[in-house]
Amino acid sequence: MSNTMQPGEINEVLSRPLSQELLAWDLTRLAYVAKDGTPRNVPIGFTWNGSEVVMCTTPNSPKLISLRHNPVVALTIDTEVHPPKILFIRGTVELDYVDGIPWEYLQMNGSYQMTPEQRVVWEAEVRSLYERMVRIVVTPTWAKLIDFDTTLPTQVEELIQQRAEREAACSR
Repeated sequence: MSNTMQPGEINEVLSRPLSQELLAWDLTRLAYVAKDGTPRNVPIGFTWNGSEVVMCTTPNSPKLISLRHNPVVALTIDTEVHPPKILFIRGTVELDYVDGIPWEYLQMNGSYQMTPEQRVVWEAEVRSLYERMVRIVVTPTWAKLIDFDTTLPTQVEELIQQRAEREAACSR
């Protein structure tokens, strides 16, 4: 798979049932290039709004300087079972500074194990702590779903093809 995809190809990958299941999770891994040129990969809560991945952070977060300088990112959303289910997304970031708490921030924490009472306390704490937040909005430019059933990593697909070619050559 190449590094660029047409919007229809991206939508096809992201609209698959397994992709939708993974996009409903609360946590992704955000990879970006830091200001000093070294790679970073951080877990961060997110929400999928149907066309973009939205993450929220504090206005003083060091990652914002890096994302302003180089807005190209990669996301990984995956399971912790065997075989893993993995959704890879590459995209570009737009930063949106907002007063108060973005609804996405409250939404993305919706599946954590909290009682209703704990949720009330958590939300009150969040509202008292953050006067402003930054929405990190990722527009996908590439996507790949790996389920190890119908889709595999590209390198494994290549090895399977090479094996088939070897077996075909031996049977001639």
